[in-house]
Amino acid sequence: MNHLRTFILLAALTALFVGVGYLLGGATGMIVALAFALVMNVVSYWNADKIVLRLYKAELVDERHPDPVVRAYVADTLQMARDAGLPAPRVAIIPNDQPNAFATGRNPQNAAVAATTGLLRMLDRREVRGVMAHELAHVKNRDTLTMTVTATVAGAISALANFALIFGGGRERPGGIIGVLAIALLAPMAAALVQMAISRAREYEADRIGAEIARDPEALASALQKIEAYAKRAVNLPAERNPATAHMFIINPLNGKGADNLFSTHPATGNRVKALMEMARKLGGARPLSGDYRSAQYGHDAGAYAPSATAVPASENTSPTRPRGPWG
Repeated sequence: MNHLRTFILLAALTALFVGVGYLLGGATGMIVALAFALVMNVVSYWNADKIVLRLYKAELVDERHPDPVVRAYVADTLQMARDAGLPAPRVAIIPNDQPNAFATGRNPQNAAVAATTGLLRMLDRREVRGVMAHELAHVKNRDTLTMTVTATVAGAISALANFALIFGGGRERPGGIIGVLAIALLAPMAAALVQMAISRAREYEADRIGAEIARDPEALASALQKIEAYAKRAVNLPAERNPATAHMFIINPLNGKGADNLFSTHPATGNRVKALMEMARKLGGARPLSGDYRSAQYGHDAGAYAPSATAVPASENTSPTRPRGPWG
């Protein structure tokens, strides 16, 4: 089913890309666009994860990192991957103040997960585990191929539409200036609609499986609320410049100060939190962390990733009775 979904998605985006090429350059433009789309699909399949990681200046890290918070983040992520029966993913940090995270890679054997420094700074350890379990769920569900290739192809469609707006408009082109304007406005919207066709169900499913991997639905629910509150306060410039990648993040990284939120494909955070809390009630509450997860105390001296003085008050995002995690 995942392979069929990926094929249908790529076919739809490729057809849209070729259609735009025809409207811009007739039969010749269509052939050129088709050839370019085929090459781009092959390149995206093998290299989209590297492209996305490079785009966000992600740094691969391991358990030898000098910062204890990063070491714990890596250790927890790798441990949860083992618990979920997954190959060890590459683990990265993104130098960005906006709290967020994503997963990428064409399959579980070539997967990478990344969290921003803002996320490690703002969340406690239990919440970070919840977020990374969500990203591992995307890997387990093999969503990452769809997410990374879609980001690449949809971004190309947007770039082609912008090219049409800047350089198009000749009468020799089908539709003339009206057709060019229609391309510039409608092509990115169509690409966004294709993304949205699968995004909501994918996020809900990753929430559910991620909560099972971390054995703590409440931690992910709390993390989603905090990330939602802070994502609008910090501008994620790479995401604003490349809105086609927005669907890869756990929370929409676009805050409307840069590019339009056209590619916002995330379900409402409130609905996600409600589903997770219902899951927690059915499980009888969050299971306690064991071993090192409970005993590791980092306080507020963990360098650049320590919690800031502007952290969201617990009353805004968490239940008053919810215990703080070992990073809080």
